[in-house]
Amino acid sequence: MSKLKLGPLPDDKPVKVTVDLPASVHRDLVAYAEVLGRETGQPVADPVRLIVPMLERFMATDRGFAKVRRVAQSHRNAR
Repeated sequence: MSKLKLGPLPDDKPVKVTVDLPASVHRDLVAYAEVLGRETGQPVADPVRLIVPMLERFMATDRGFAKVRRVAQSHRNAR
Protein backbone atom coordinates (compact mmCIF):
# COMPACT_ATOMS: atom_id res chain seq x y z
CA MET A 1 0.00 0.00 0.00
CA SER A 2 1.43 3.38 -0.97
CA LYS A 3 1.46 6.44 1.29
CA LEU A 4 -0.80 9.04 -0.34
CA LYS A 5 -1.05 12.54 1.08
CA LEU A 6 -4.86 12.45 0.92
CA GLY A 7 -7.19 10.24 2.90
CA PRO A 8 -10.90 9.62 2.45
CA LEU A 9 -12.86 12.67 1.31
CA PRO A 10 -15.33 14.14 3.78
CA ASP A 11 -18.96 13.67 2.85
CA ASP A 12 -19.97 17.27 2.27
CA LYS A 13 -21.92 19.27 -0.25
CA PRO A 14 -19.88 19.71 -3.45
CA VAL A 15 -19.01 23.20 -4.65
CA LYS A 16 -18.93 23.94 -8.35
CA VAL A 17 -15.49 25.03 -9.55
CA THR A 18 -14.59 26.07 -13.06
CA VAL A 19 -10.94 25.73 -13.99
CA ASP A 20 -9.02 24.93 -17.16
CA LEU A 21 -6.51 22.16 -16.56
CA PRO A 22 -3.82 20.99 -18.93
CA ALA A 23 -4.72 17.55 -20.27
CA SER A 24 -1.72 15.99 -18.48
CA VAL A 25 -2.85 17.39 -15.12
CA HIS A 26 -6.38 16.09 -15.69
CA ARG A 27 -5.04 12.63 -16.52
CA ASP A 28 -2.96 12.67 -13.34
CA LEU A 29 -5.97 13.83 -11.31
CA VAL A 30 -8.06 10.96 -12.68
CA ALA A 31 -5.25 8.49 -11.99
CA TYR A 32 -4.84 9.82 -8.43
CA ALA A 33 -8.59 9.45 -7.86
CA GLU A 34 -8.42 5.83 -9.03
CA VAL A 35 -5.52 5.02 -6.68
CA LEU A 36 -7.17 6.85 -3.77
CA GLY A 37 -10.41 4.95 -4.39
CA ARG A 38 -8.60 1.61 -4.33
CA GLU A 39 -6.66 2.47 -1.17
CA THR A 40 -9.58 3.88 0.81
CA GLY A 41 -12.24 1.52 -0.51
CA GLN A 42 -14.33 4.58 -1.39
CA PRO A 43 -14.38 5.26 -5.12
CA VAL A 44 -14.02 8.93 -6.03
CA ALA A 45 -16.96 9.58 -8.36
CA ASP A 46 -15.67 12.98 -9.49
CA PRO A 47 -11.89 13.54 -9.52
CA VAL A 48 -12.52 17.32 -9.47
CA ARG A 49 -13.49 16.89 -5.81
CA LEU A 50 -9.82 16.15 -5.10
CA ILE A 51 -8.72 19.67 -6.04
CA VAL A 52 -9.81 21.38 -2.80
CA PRO A 53 -8.27 18.83 -0.39
CA MET A 54 -5.10 18.79 -2.51
CA LEU A 55 -4.85 22.57 -2.34
CA GLU A 56 -5.59 22.54 1.40
CA ARG A 57 -2.90 19.91 1.97
CA PHE A 58 -0.41 21.75 -0.22
CA MET A 59 -0.91 25.06 1.61
CA ALA A 60 -0.89 23.38 5.04
CA THR A 61 2.49 21.77 4.35
CA ASP A 62 4.18 24.66 2.51
CA ARG A 63 6.73 26.02 5.01
CA GLY A 64 7.35 29.21 3.05
CA PHE A 65 3.64 29.99 2.96
CA ALA A 66 3.28 29.20 6.67
CA LYS A 67 6.14 31.56 7.52
CA VAL A 68 4.71 34.43 5.47
CA ARG A 69 1.31 33.79 6.98
CA ARG A 70 2.71 33.86 10.54
CA VAL A 71 4.55 37.13 9.86
CA ALA A 72 1.42 38.70 8.38
CA GLN A 73 -0.63 37.51 11.34
CA SER A 74 1.85 38.95 13.84
CA HIS A 75 1.77 42.29 11.98
CA ARG A 76 -2.03 42.31 12.13
CA ASN A 77 -1.97 41.50 15.85
CA ALA A 78 0.58 44.26 16.52
CA ARG A 79 -1.77 46.95 15.23
